[in-house]
Amino acid sequence: MRILFRHFALALLPLACGAAASMGFAFSQETCGRLVGPLFTPKCHWVQLQYQLGFQLAGTAAGCVVAASLGFWMELRRRRAVQRSDSNLGGPE
Repeated sequence: MRILFRHFALALLPLACGAAASMGFAFSQETCGRLVGPLFTPKCHWVQLQYQLGFQLAGTAAGCVVAASLGFWMELRRRRAVQRSDSNLGGPE
């Protein structure tokens, strides 16, 4: 059960990073006109949405890198633990 939870949390990490980056950008913008200027305020919603999607994509990519690094480190740690336990058992020589 612990392994299942670990894999689920590792797979959920990019989604969580992407959602956090997207919401962080959305909540950091007080007004839409501040992002593009007063001249383009009528088109501001679509520009803001485009930037928000860009932040979500970048956050998801960063989450994928973190999840891959974390998964590699966990697998390396597991292999070392298995090798140590095999050498302690004193298998056939």
